[in-house]
Amino acid sequence: MNPKDLKYHREHDWARIDGDTAVFGLTSYAQETLGDIVFIELPEVGTDVVAGAPYAEVESVKAVSDVYAPLSGSVVEVNDSVVDAPETINESPFEDGWLIKVRLTDPSEADELLSPEEYDQLLAAEE
Repeated sequence: MNPKDLKYHREHDWARIDGDTAVFGLTSYAQETLGDIVFIELPEVGTDVVAGAPYAEVESVKAVSDVYAPLSGSVVEVNDSVVDAPETINESPFEDGWLIKVRLTDPSEADELLSPEEYDQLLAAEE
């Protein structure tokens, strides 16, 4: 079940928006599709990320995949615990497995993201 307080990106990433900041992470669908995550490379604090562009790389037992930014901004915090224990992304993708926190450059970009209901429809269409 996808949390109702998040916005979703078509590339299976989520954003928890709080004013002019947002926390990003991978959805349950993304981590389930990848399988057991064994490595993640995250950007450093101060790095600019662009909506729709890759900002991180995740490696699982199945594949290596880019992680796409749902919104644009500057990284203000990185979840180092997922770097040290990447399986946290599988175990708790919406809570402890968050990836980065970003100060948004254009909060109105959130209007382009999917609601939980729209994201559920996207998943249904992909199955």
